[in-house]
Amino acid sequence: MPELRYLDALNRAHHEEMARDERVVVLGEDVGAKGGVFGVTAGLLDRFGEERVIDTPLAESAIVGCAIGMAVNGLRPIAEIQFADFLHPAFDQIVSEAARMRYRSNGAFGCPLVIRVPYGGAHGTALYHSQCVEAFYAHVPGLKVVVPSTPYDAKGMLKAAVRDPDPVLFLEHKRLYRTVRGEVPEEDYEVPIGPAVVRRPGRHLSVFTYGWMLHETLRAAEMVRPEGIEVEVVELRTLRPLDKVTVLRSVAKTNKALVVYEDNRFCGYGAEIAALIAEEAFEDLDGPVMRLGGPDVPAVPFARSLEEAWMPDADRIAQAIRRLARY
Repeated sequence: MPELRYLDALNRAHHEEMARDERVVVLGEDVGAKGGVFGVTAGLLDRFGEERVIDTPLAESAIVGCAIGMAVNGLRPIAEIQFADFLHPAFDQIVSEAARMRYRSNGAFGCPLVIRVPYGGAHGTALYHSQCVEAFYAHVPGLKVVVPSTPYDAKGMLKAAVRDPDPVLFLEHKRLYRTVRGEVPEEDYEVPIGPAVVRRPGRHLSVFTYGWMLHETLRAAEMVRPEGIEVEVVELRTLRPLDKVTVLRSVAKTNKALVVYEDNRFCGYGAEIAALIAEEAFEDLDGPVMRLGGPDVPAVPFARSLEEAWMPDADRIAQAIRRLARY
């Protein structure tokens, strides 16, 4: 089984799905000759041609709007938005059109659309290229939101998203592209949208996380292990629909819960996990449900030192784990 970078796993998924199904098309800014700003769509234009790999103008609303039209007319579009920060001009297309298509048509129309979006703080990309947008879109019924954190899941979940009959927002943290490697099967497979996964069993407390924060959390769990703190790390993978069963089962096992996410802490996605646990697992708790998120400042700073100070990391996660373990 070959070991691939996260980036390469996504690239292979594109190639395989386009070869498998001629209805699959790719569109977005620089997805053709350039192969995407991060190289995820490299080689697609040469292999599948300009009718299926479409370079678009710098107009995100038009990209998503065209993709919606393709989807309701029988194609399976993958729309790439270069950075999550640029997704906002297409907000109305996603929320008012794509996510509501099946509901508004009483099931007569689906919208099998994938919107791929690099997100998160990395590489000094600063104010307009570093936002976390998951809380905005996980709020919307009718839209699936997935955040794979490993090459295996990236390939398998992209395949599942392409084959899904409804719209999927596919979030890819930029730090994962070239830093995370893992074994990826060459044969066809899917990772289903929905189920969370326990990445590390533990007994003293549970940490729920996703994206780049999974890897920081796993490092933090190793840091506190010599202190006798056994942390259970649960990767959510899919933010909507949420795997409530796995979340509640983990809390029932460890009796303490910490949610780690990169977005601003206030009204971030972690608040939904905290509310779920408080409402449905209150009697299992031996301490408060805690959240660790990014600071409540408008954006990730440009300076590398300030970016590192802004980002939650293994040290800060370990501090939060220790604080909860002592409670």
